Amino acid sequence: MKTYDTLAAVDLGSNSFRLEVARVAGDQLYPLDSLKETVRLAGGLGEDKRLDEATQERALACLQRFGERLRGLSPEAIRCIGTSALRVARNAGEFISRAEAALGHPIEIVAGREEARLIYLGVAHSLSFSPDRRLVVDIGGGSTEFIVGQGLKPHECESLHMGCINFSTRFFADGVVDKSALKAAETAARVEIERIVKVFSRSNWQQAVGSSGTARALREILEQNGWSTRGITVDGLAQLRAQLIKAGRLDALDLAGLTRDRRPVIAGGFAIMAGIFAELEIEHMDVAETAMREGILYDLLGRFHKHDMREATVGEFMRRYHIDTLQAKRVRQVAMKLLAVAGGGNENDVRFLDWAARLHEIGLMVSHGGYHRHSGYILEHADMPGFSRTDQARLALLARAQRGVLTKLPAFSSGTMSDSERLLVWLLRQAVILCRSRAEPSLPEVKVDVSSKRFRLILSEGWLESRPLTQRALEEEAAYWQSAGIKYQLS
Repeated sequence: MKTYDTLAAVDLGSNSFRLEVARVAGDQLYPLDSLKETVRLAGGLGEDKRLDEATQERALACLQRFGERLRGLSPEAIRCIGTSALRVARNAGEFISRAEAALGHPIEIVAGREEARLIYLGVAHSLSFSPDRRLVVDIGGGSTEFIVGQGLKPHECESLHMGCINFSTRFFADGVVDKSALKAAETAARVEIERIVKVFSRSNWQQAVGSSGTARALREILEQNGWSTRGITVDGLAQLRAQLIKAGRLDALDLAGLTRDRRPVIAGGFAIMAGIFAELEIEHMDVAETAMREGILYDLLGRFHKHDMREATVGEFMRRYHIDTLQAKRVRQVAMKLLAVAGGGNENDVRFLDWAARLHEIGLMVSHGGYHRHSGYILEHADMPGFSRTDQARLALLARAQRGVLTKLPAFSSGTMSDSERLLVWLLRQAVILCRSRAEPSLPEVKVDVSSKRFRLILSEGWLESRPLTQRALEEEAAYWQSAGIKYQLS
């Protein structure tokens, strides 16, 4: 795998969009450039959970500016991540198509726990080594992530749908900050946090660390007003609460350390942090200068240095779901052989075919009947560290399509499947058929001819004559492809 001397991460947060560019030196990253724009994506979500046009236009203008900075960098060295607001927006698909055109790069939406893992990775790399277990809390615009980890390894990850924007909109929409509104917001936060208290309670960690904008804003306010000598404290939050109530309105709040762009969402962020301190019995929280964007960079660096988290996840899933490793190996070898004689694929296609072959029988742990559908469901909906939702959807497609009638798959019937995805499906299906006996298929010399509308599989003369079951299966396979409008020749 190629390596790169410069990496870039784009974090499409629910409050701010950020771009981080870093130089690679061995296993370390050194910042080169950093851009931030307050877009407030979550603030553009209406009651129908659709992003309004004004917010989209603001976001697209920002991404065009980021795109200019990314010009000249290798596309493989750039990773763009969308988080909470894009997870819940009903028109996220439409927006992302426009956003990718503006940015010039693909955008991945990650699940909440994957966001938490990336946050921890970014924070852990900025902290000095300690044998202690750490609690990392990241209050974003639309969600709050909780992680307990040790060293560079996260042990527990969780994401709750509460952030400084949606809480500010819900409890302080008119700008009024009174005692009852603050109490209601803090109570709502505590109710959410109560569900995860057992795992993240004070007995499970020795140090609490906050990351991202809300934590940094609260630290600056407390320290600059003399309410804390370092970080965020219980007493400091109590004094800030008193000042919020005294001001009565956000536009009347005049505090050292409170920036203009943070003012509209400070009450919501404060309420969530106060709820976290109360429920998890935190007395003091340090604040890190790094967050998810640095985590994205280190995760990207790991992929190039053979520490790909996705590879570790595939191995863990094979163990967890008791996959027949010998059969997975057979299917993988045959699929890769067919891909090679078909002319090979790009690095990404090879990687996904490898993973799909190794995980295609994961659904057998649910039931043998229709196991390919169970495999697809697991791969699409399970928490898979390192994988974006797009990655998981692609894996799920390959798993579901490994057998049966192709026209039942929406991707086939709608005509939205790409040529490369169609080829990967065909390769996996042939490999599954040829390895059906769960023994080495002793596959002879084979040739493959592919195009967008035709597949041709050429086997050594006489090989199928002694394998009538395989021949029948391949003939049925040809009929499936014919029904899907694609010619399949077997010779």
